[in-house]
Amino acid sequence: MNQENQNVEHKRIWKDEYLKWVSGFANAQGGKIYIGIDDDLTVVGVDNLHKQLEDIPNKIINNTGVFPETNHIKVDGKDVIEIVIEPCGMPISYRGAYYYRSGATKQELRGNALHQFLLKKMGLNWEDIPCDGVTLDDIDDGAIEYFLDHAIGEGRMEPESRKSSKEEVLSNLGLIKDGIPTNGAVLLFGKYPQRRFVTSSFKIGRFGADDADLLSQDQIEGNLIQMTDKIMQVLSSKYLIRPIHYEGLQRKEPLEIPEDALREIIFNSIVHKLQFGTWNQMSIYDDHIRLWNEGVLPENYTVETLMSKHTSKPRNPKMAQVFYRTGFIEAWGRGYEKIMKAFDKANLKRPEFAVEQGGFTATIYREIFMSVRGDAKLNQTRIKPDTEPIQTEQDTKKGSEKSSEKGSKKTRDRIVCEMKENPSVTINELAKMLSISDRAVSKHLKKLQEQGIIRRVGADRGGSWVVMDHSS
Repeated sequence: MNQENQNVEHKRIWKDEYLKWVSGFANAQGGKIYIGIDDDLTVVGVDNLHKQLEDIPNKIINNTGVFPETNHIKVDGKDVIEIVIEPCGMPISYRGAYYYRSGATKQELRGNALHQFLLKKMGLNWEDIPCDGVTLDDIDDGAIEYFLDHAIGEGRMEPESRKSSKEEVLSNLGLIKDGIPTNGAVLLFGKYPQRRFVTSSFKIGRFGADDADLLSQDQIEGNLIQMTDKIMQVLSSKYLIRPIHYEGLQRKEPLEIPEDALREIIFNSIVHKLQFGTWNQMSIYDDHIRLWNEGVLPENYTVETLMSKHTSKPRNPKMAQVFYRTGFIEAWGRGYEKIMKAFDKANLKRPEFAVEQGGFTATIYREIFMSVRGDAKLNQTRIKPDTEPIQTEQDTKKGSEKSSEKGSKKTRDRIVCEMKENPSVTINELAKMLSISDRAVSKHLKKLQEQGIIRRVGADRGGSWVVMDHSS
């Protein structure tokens, strides 16, 4: 006799509460319940065999609607009842509750898990349901044009598609039913999807010492097809840095995290989200970024599966197809491979992925930010072609002070150069150019003014800078 597993359950005696297990097996892959065998596989047999062979099937049918196969078998010379439950194409409840067999346990389905289960049993996806009260007027023409521009540019739609009406585009994508745009259509191309689906926006938060120390936050709204552009713009202007370096005479300002890889991670977070669940949430700390979306991996998939060659099984296939046509994601499960290669090429630590809290988390490390800030503790100096090395914190105190003084002078030299090119440059603009805070820029300006190198002419607003002498 086999141990309990996803398809086998042992019970010493029959109790009516085991009808929950019947529901769980019927809603999953089916299974067998053995009455007269203990959990430790000790065979105890059953009493009143013939009465139980009649009563148990009747209870199952009357309470769940499931027609079981009930068998009398002999195990170690004792009477045992075998109840065979086939998987059912319709959802099976017991006293108004739905159960599901997962591994060797029975789980009661509630909330989003129940909603998703019921849709799946009825052969529906949430994205395919017509959105009540929505018409084609609620679909944004600009979002449709944006999609067509990218899809045609990627060669994944024909140029003639531009002549298609809004209804024809949605119909070809399977996102309209009987003239009514589906939930997926509203999320992808709606003028303001958050009126219907509040949690379809994207939350960004900047944290300090701990999760209770929220320094700033943003909530990105709008349709999903254009949302990543807005997210990247906010991240670039407010949350992430662009350290400046020169390759020969050419000035370079790459984002601290490989931009294409970051986009791919965000796209996947949006596409694979449980769309009727809670918000996508990006938490930004000094040393890492945590991006979480609700919705676990496909059945039998693990994080290790994603890291190897695998078949793509999107939660929202029609929405994923739209993102594929635009070239935003890959259709063959190659997205994570591309992400890892981008971080390897940049000589940065790979992101880490995990299934947690009913969703999927990506952790992205901010090595460049930490090194620029002076807090990096790298094992070795990393040198990139034609760029200055990122130094470790292995220096002595004297060396560190000398390096800091040298760095400050270099920063002030850069400020003066910028002022020569643009006398009207603002503190905020200098801060963005140098990837430092406004406060740090103000300190450097004060030092330069004390040294008589620069002078302010006019008011704080509308005035300009004059470079007096840069020789010192």
